[in-house]
Amino acid sequence: MTVRLYDSHCHLQDAEFSPDREEVYQRARQEGLGLLVPGYTMESSKAAVQFVNAHQETWALVGVHPHDSKDFIADDRLTLRQWVLDEPKVVGVGEIGLDYHYRHSPEEVQKSIFEDQLCLARELNVPVSVHTREAEEDTLAIIQRAGWHRGVIHCFTGTADFARHMLELGWYISFSGVVTFKSADALRAIAEWVPMDRLLIETDAPYLSPAPWRGQRNEPIHVLRVAEVIAQQKNYSTKEVYDATMSNVNRLFFLP
Repeated sequence: MTVRLYDSHCHLQDAEFSPDREEVYQRARQEGLGLLVPGYTMESSKAAVQFVNAHQETWALVGVHPHDSKDFIADDRLTLRQWVLDEPKVVGVGEIGLDYHYRHSPEEVQKSIFEDQLCLARELNVPVSVHTREAEEDTLAIIQRAGWHRGVIHCFTGTADFARHMLELGWYISFSGVVTFKSADALRAIAEWVPMDRLLIETDAPYLSPAPWRGQRNEPIHVLRVAEVIAQQKNYSTKEVYDATMSNVNRLFFLP
C-alpha cells in the first residue's frame, strides 16, 4: 500500500505498545500511513532502528531527549553517528532539545548536549527533530549558534513569536493532537497562519491523544484527526493537508 499521509513523529518502539505493536502498525498501514519513529534515549533509538528495519514505510531518527541529557557520554555520539551513516532507514537526529518544565537534567547539561547533537546533524547533513518546552529563548540561541537550520519543532505548543523566528530560519513546525484540545485556541490560531509548505503533523504517540480520545493511549492512526482539525482551521480540504504534509516530510527528510 502506498503512503498517503505521514505521522511525522510517533514512538512505536515504546514499551506502551509492547502488547499490540504489530496491530497498531497494521491499523496505520491500512490507512495508508507512513511513520517516522524518533528515539529519545540510546536504548529507544536502537529500538527505533530495529523497528523500522523490520517494517515497511517506516523511518527512524536517533538521538537523546533533554530529559536524559545527563546520561549522554562521548561514546553515545559515536554510536549516533554510526547509525546515521550505516543505517539507510535512519533519516535524522532526534528527538533532541531543551525541557525546562521537568528539568530531569540540569539546564547547562541540556544545552551542551542539545548543541552537540545539532552539530552532529550539521556534520552529517541530516535534519533534526527538536523538543522545546519553556525554553524558547535558549532553544533559538543554540540553534543559531550551531548554524543548522534543517529541522522541525515537533509537537509545537509555543508562542507565535517563536514560530515566526523558526519559520524565518527555514524550519518546519509540526502540530500534534494538542491542536484539537478545547483549550488550544491560541495554538490553532498559529496553525492557521503557518504556511502550508512548512507544516507537519504528528501524534507523538503514545502521548497526547487528540480529542475525543484524550486520556487514552495515542497511536499513529489518530494523525487523521490532527489533519482534519488543521484543515478546518486553515479552510483547506483534508486531502490538501495530506498532500502538503506528505510533500513537506519527503522534502525535509529526503525520503524516497
